[in-house]
Amino acid sequence: MSTSLATHTSEELIALEAEWGARNYRPLDLVIVRGDGAWVMDVEGRSYLDCLSAYSAVNQGHCHPRLLATLTEQAARVTLTSRAFRNEQLPLFCEELAQLCGMEMVLPMNTGAEAVETAIKAARRWGYTTKSIPADAAQIIVFDGNFHGRTTTIVGFSSDAAYREGFGPFAPGFVRVPFGDIEAVRAAINANTCAVLFEPIQCEAGVIIPPDGFLRDLAALCAEENVLLIADEIQTGLGRTGRRFACDHEDITPDMYVLGKALSGGFYPVSAVVSSREVLGVFGPGTHGSTYGGNPLGCAVARTALEVMNDEGLIERSADLGAWLLEELRTLQHPHIVAVRGRGLILAIELNVPARAYCEALMKRGLLCKETHDTVIRLAPPLVVRKEDLAWAVEQLRAVFSVS
Repeated sequence: MSTSLATHTSEELIALEAEWGARNYRPLDLVIVRGDGAWVMDVEGRSYLDCLSAYSAVNQGHCHPRLLATLTEQAARVTLTSRAFRNEQLPLFCEELAQLCGMEMVLPMNTGAEAVETAIKAARRWGYTTKSIPADAAQIIVFDGNFHGRTTTIVGFSSDAAYREGFGPFAPGFVRVPFGDIEAVRAAINANTCAVLFEPIQCEAGVIIPPDGFLRDLAALCAEENVLLIADEIQTGLGRTGRRFACDHEDITPDMYVLGKALSGGFYPVSAVVSSREVLGVFGPGTHGSTYGGNPLGCAVARTALEVMNDEGLIERSADLGAWLLEELRTLQHPHIVAVRGRGLILAIELNVPARAYCEALMKRGLLCKETHDTVIRLAPPLVVRKEDLAWAVEQLRAVFSVS
């Protein structure tokens, strides 16, 4: 990559952000100005291997040339029409995404949280109109450790006190049970249960993988009880875990997919709920909407992002490279390492001490990753990453975790 064109130093930019920006994040102290594939560059021209991928939004790599070309071409034609008028990209996007998911209907939004809120609204209305649940009594089962977004509705059913504190009162209608416990789900279901909302792998909680068979049992239970199964695949979908969707690891198809992040390859906010006509057909004109949702720019970028995923074999790359990387990481020996786990190119190193210092040490060696839930290092490089880059990353991890 070429040298930086920035006119400020990292220290100056960090100070400006500290003075003028809200402090709702605690980023590592580097300032990125360029990205190319799996690598990024800071203001001073130092290169880093990105092993976070913007929380799995950049599966196709930074500044993918095909995505850039699509963005530029569409931006020169028309970017936003609102849903008051039709645009040529939306129907093509809906058809292609529905077929990818094996579903019948798509409702596009912008952010992951918006898509989750859309799924909640669809499930509740389905419960009232199809299952005849009494008005305002619908319940949705969620799981301990969940992370579905940051809206007040969503944080209201989080089990993390830090996400909830100071933001109530919260919306009722959610029942939380232990993740991976099928009997707890069974016990929580009643006549007013309209849906179960789950992540097939809880990424934000520390890459928590449920017990084998749990997803199959959950799908069977929901079908038996006439309860919608909603899979939040915002982080795990579109190749991240080595399959098209993480649900594919147990050969289940939910009633609704909630998608986002890599759906647009990091170029533009695009999310979607994908389901049957029975479920998404509960919405009529005026019952739900978004000015930007389904805009031609976002739809065009998302269509190319899906093409890149297929054309470049990113799902297969994730499976192969992820299996190799997991095996390598499991050879790390250090008294602070409790466990190493993962599926595809979403992996975690769990520690028995805070992980921040290790992330900072890795940053100094040119490897970018981020702690989650304080004691877990999450590794999720772009799916275009080269094996030699991952081998280099393992060397940096060995150096940082070397026992003196």
